[in-house]
Amino acid sequence: MPLIFPDNYSNLLGSVEVTEKAIKSVKEMFQDNLSAQLALLRVTAPMVVLSGTGINDDLNSVERPVRFPIKGMQDRQAEVVHSLAKWKRMKLAELGTKPGRGLYTDMNALRPDEDLDNLHSIYVDQWDWEKVITREDRNLDFLKKTVRRIYEAIKVTQNKLYVEYPQLVPDLPEEIYFIHAEELLQKYPHLSPKERENAIVREHRAVFVIGIGCTLSDGSVHDGRAADYDDWSTPNSDGFRGLNGDILLWNDVLGMAFEVSSMGIRVDEAAMELQLRERGQEWKKELLFHRMLLDGKLPCTIGGGVGQSRLCMYLLRKAHIGEIQASIWPEEMREKCLGHGIELV
Repeated sequence: MPLIFPDNYSNLLGSVEVTEKAIKSVKEMFQDNLSAQLALLRVTAPMVVLSGTGINDDLNSVERPVRFPIKGMQDRQAEVVHSLAKWKRMKLAELGTKPGRGLYTDMNALRPDEDLDNLHSIYVDQWDWEKVITREDRNLDFLKKTVRRIYEAIKVTQNKLYVEYPQLVPDLPEEIYFIHAEELLQKYPHLSPKERENAIVREHRAVFVIGIGCTLSDGSVHDGRAADYDDWSTPNSDGFRGLNGDILLWNDVLGMAFEVSSMGIRVDEAAMELQLRERGQEWKKELLFHRMLLDGKLPCTIGGGVGQSRLCMYLLRKAHIGEIQASIWPEEMREKCLGHGIELV
């Protein structure tokens, strides 16, 4: 995505110092709100996992993890996490967590293959969360109920932030709108997936797109999703496939749809078998995580991630994620941003 420089952009909070205080407020408020909405326990999480276990998230199966040998373990290879999608489910099994309760954690990842722009950095920070559910909960109604709770946590955070910073006027609609990726394709057949998102989110301002990763009627997928955590293949009550999706908000600063969360009901044994077969990845069934799932040793769960810097960027009306987090940026990007009033930290 090319860099976006909003016209007459300025820091609504006045200074980097005030921005840093506001970032702290957002992070403290939102994680408390999320925990209360979903009954989640905060836990500590790893930044690295062992290679070859299948625990790390391979995203679209093309992104390279940062790998290194561990001297104290006979140079066994470890890798920095891309996300904790699978680790969380294993942790819930280890804790013996009952349905209706779950966990959340601060996830810090490195994704060196990201294309750097207003939204993307090589450093990724998010609230990763996971909740145990029953097999009967594996349905579209339960997914929507959970999405509404997360959206409520975002709205409450925005309203509380307004009390501290009255220049940040709340603008989220009362309800979030649901639509399947196939419905988007039928509604906007001549637009690209990102253009479809812009069209529907411009209209409704807060949208959950269902079925990210499933094959659509034209043979495409709306966006990539790994085969071994979200369930994008199970038929749902709306007559489409998929029990997962993305939360998108309309970003007035950038004039575009803005993803703040990827989430979904996780694969059960049947969905994993099917999705690995569809993606030609059946060899993964021999990995630790996949064996545990197929052997019935992991609970049914729903989970996802909410971008920390992304949410701060949205709520604080920032034009670049580098105004929220300290990362590595090309010097040319820094200079261009500064010339347009965007101060990267």
